[in-house]
Amino acid sequence: MNDLSNVVLSDEHRLFRDETRRFVENEVVPEARERDHRKEPMSDELIDQLGELGFFGILIDEEYGGLGLDLKAYAVIAEELSRGWLSVGSIIARGQSLAGATEEQKETYLPKMARGELLKSIAISEPDAGSDVSNMRLRAEREGDEYVLNGQKMWCTYAKGSDFILTYAVTDPDAEPAYRGISGFIVEKPAGTFDREGLSGSPIDKIGYHGWKTWEVNFDDVRVPADKLVGGEEGQGFYQIMDFFEEGRVHTAARAVGLAQASLEDSLTYAQERVQFDQPISDFQAIRFSLAEMATKVEAARALTLLVADAVDEGERASAEAAMAKLFASEIAEEVTSEGIQIHGGYGYTTEFDVERYWRDARLTRIFEGTSEIQKKIIADDLLS
Repeated sequence: MNDLSNVVLSDEHRLFRDETRRFVENEVVPEARERDHRKEPMSDELIDQLGELGFFGILIDEEYGGLGLDLKAYAVIAEELSRGWLSVGSIIARGQSLAGATEEQKETYLPKMARGELLKSIAISEPDAGSDVSNMRLRAEREGDEYVLNGQKMWCTYAKGSDFILTYAVTDPDAEPAYRGISGFIVEKPAGTFDREGLSGSPIDKIGYHGWKTWEVNFDDVRVPADKLVGGEEGQGFYQIMDFFEEGRVHTAARAVGLAQASLEDSLTYAQERVQFDQPISDFQAIRFSLAEMATKVEAARALTLLVADAVDEGERASAEAAMAKLFASEIAEEVTSEGIQIHGGYGYTTEFDVERYWRDARLTRIFEGTSEIQKKIIADDLLS
C-alpha cells in the first residue's frame, strides 16, 4: 500500500521522515520496550541524541541556532518519534519556542534550547484551573526588582528534569476579564532537581506516558528576577499561551497519528503471523475489515493534520482547523490502538507486545493540549460566530 503522505510531502519532508524513522527503529523502540513497562523514564543518553540531531530546534529560526523548519516538518518528525514512543515525540516540545519573549530573552535561551542544552517545562494547569486557564490562582507579586510566586501547579511534565519552568501566574487579581491579569515567568532551576528555595514537587502516578515523569509543583515564596517576566510586560500570559496552541494541537494530532500508525503496523504483522484454524488470522474477514478500518482512519487523520500544518505554514489563521485535527486524530488513535489490542487477543493485554503501550498513551491524547470536549467547543464557536 502506498503511503498517501508522499503526495503532500516535499522531498525534504520525506527525507526528514525517513531519517527519523531509522533513528526510531534503532534507538527509540529498543529503549521504549525496555523501560516503559517498568515505568522508567527515557535515558539522558537518548535525550542527548535528540539534541545532537537538532530535534529540539526544529521550529527555532536559524538566526538563533535552530533548524528553522516549518510546522509540517515538525508534524512529520513528531509522528515518527511517537510511533516509537509517545514520550519521545513529546519531549521535543521542550525546545522549539519561547512564545512572547523579548529579543534579549530569545538570544539568551533559544540557542541553548535548540541544542537541547536548556530545556523547559510548562506550568499552566492547577487543581482548579485546567481547561479554564483564566481560573488560575498562583500569584506573582512584584517586590522591587523581583516577583514572588506562591501557589500550586499540576500536570507539569518534566518539571524536575527541566532547566527552567515556564510558569504562568496571576499578576493582577482584579483584572477584567480575569485572563488579562495573567503573566508568564522563566523560573530557572538546576536540571534534574527542585533544588531552589521555595520550590518543591511531587510525582503524579500515571497509567501511561511513562517515558518521563509528570509533577505537582509547589511555589512557596519563589523569587524571580523581574527580567524573567516573559515579554517584559505584565498581562500578556494568556495571549502567549494561546499563541502556541495551534502549534501544540498540530503536534498532538501528529503524535496521535504516530501511535495509531504503530498499532496498525504491529497488527498487520501479527495478523499474518498468528495462525488459528490452520490459517493466518489475516485470512478471516473480520480481521481484514478491522485492519481496513484502522488504515482508513490513520490516513484520514494524517491528511487532516498535514493540511492544517500547511495552512499555518502559509500564514493562515487555523484555530478551529487545528482543533479539528487534534480532536479527530486523538479520537481515532484510541480507537485504532484499542482495536490493535483486540487483534492481538490475549497477548494484546500483556506487556509482551507493544500494542498495550500504544493504547495507554493514546488515551492521554484525548485529554492533554485541551480535552476533546474543549476542541468541540472551539470548533462550534467558530462555526457559529
